[in-house]
Amino acid sequence: MERYAWKAVIKEGCKAEYVRRHDEIWPELVDLLKEAGICNYSIWNVGNELFGYYECEKGVDFAAKTQADSPIVDKWNEYMKDVMIMEMDPETGAQPKLEEVFRLD
Repeated sequence: MERYAWKAVIKEGCKAEYVRRHDEIWPELVDLLKEAGICNYSIWNVGNELFGYYECEKGVDFAAKTQADSPIVDKWNEYMKDVMIMEMDPETGAQPKLEEVFRLD
């Protein structure tokens, strides 16, 4: 199974709102993520920094393309842009993938 990690920044004073929006994540977005083969998804926070991690049952490329092609993801990104900063990868249209430099299984 391929894995994917990304990072972003919560805008100053917006952590509670960021968390609230994820507590109320749209069911259609959850369905799309599952359709993309995304599972074991978690987002971590320290200070204003965010770190997201998920596993891709259908591969990273499929997950990235499914998200990039989705109007639901576009709508979510628009909804979230007032509370966070995430520069999208211009090649994939998805979150910028972090490079894995260590792994212990």
